[in-house]
Amino acid sequence: MRIKKIPNRLCLGCQQMKPKRELVRVVKSKEGDVSLDKTGKKPGRGAYICPHLDCLAKARKTKRIEKSLGIRIDEHIFDQLEEELKNGG
Repeated sequence: MRIKKIPNRLCLGCQQMKPKRELVRVVKSKEGDVSLDKTGKKPGRGAYICPHLDCLAKARKTKRIEKSLGIRIDEHIFDQLEEELKNGG
């Protein structure tokens, strides 16, 4: 029986490698809209964070999500991401 490889991704908040399924994907669409991707299948450029508010706060403070996605993210979008994480992402 073949062992299936589990893809790992780096959390931009705590900088730890974790299985992809344990992380939340933040995606930038072609139009430049930023949102949380619950399914992990939305088209666009993605960045990963742990589903914890402290990881989002660290990534926000160091601007790692902005650097990864290559755009400037407005404060109200970060507030929306925070609300979505509070409500169970």
